[in-house]
Amino acid sequence: MLELYSYYRSTASYRVRIALELKKITYLYKSVSELRKGNPEFTTNYQKTNPQKLVPTLIDGEAVITQSLAIIEYLEEYRPQPALLPLDIFARAYTRQIALLIACDIHPLSIMRVRKYLTDPIGLNHAEKMNWYHHWLGEGLNALENLLANSKFCGSFCYSDAPTIADIFLVPQVYNAERFKYPLEPYPHIRRIYEICMHHPAFIAAQPHLQPDVVEYNPEDEY
Repeated sequence: MLELYSYYRSTASYRVRIALELKKITYLYKSVSELRKGNPEFTTNYQKTNPQKLVPTLIDGEAVITQSLAIIEYLEEYRPQPALLPLDIFARAYTRQIALLIACDIHPLSIMRVRKYLTDPIGLNHAEKMNWYHHWLGEGLNALENLLANSKFCGSFCYSDAPTIADIFLVPQVYNAERFKYPLEPYPHIRRIYEICMHHPAFIAAQPHLQPDVVEYNPEDEY
C-alpha cells in the first residue's frame, strides 16, 4: 500500500490527496504532527526520508517521492486511468501551465515558512504579512482568471468536462485564499470551477477538515 506523509492544511498535500482519490488509489495517511511540534527523533528520521522536511512525501515500497507535481505525475503513470492529463499535447501543456502557475508563482510566496520569516526576523505585523500574501495571490489569480477566460479548452473544469491536473492545483489554492480571507468575487471562472469541483466525490473526500490528523492541531493556529 502507498503511504502519504501529509498535513491536513498543506495545499501541496491536498493536491496529492485529490489525485489519489480521483484514481481511487488506497493509501495509508501518515501524520507529521511530531515534526511540526519539533520532536527531535521524528524530525531526524523524517529528514532521512524527505531532506526538506516538508510534505507531501509519497512512499511506494523503496520509492520515495517528494514535491506534489512529481508525485502526481508518478501517480499518472502508476495508474493511468482516469487520466489527469489530456491526450492532446497542446491541451496537456495548457493543464500543466495552470498547475505550474499555481505551484511555482503563487504557492511559494505564501507558504508557512515564508509567512513565519516575514514575521520573524523581518518583523512584519500580521496585517503587513497578509498584505504581502494578498498582493502575490492577486497577481497569480488575476493571471489565472485571464487564462481561463480566454482559453478554448476551458469547460466545466479547467479543461473540458472532467477534472485534470489543473483542477487538482486550483482547488487547494482557492481553499487557501478563503482561509486567509482573500476576496474571490473578481474571479468568476475560478469560482465556478471550484464550485463544480467541490461537488465531485474525490475533491470532497480530500478536503482538509476530513483528514485523520485534523484532531492533532489547534484550528486557531495560523501555522
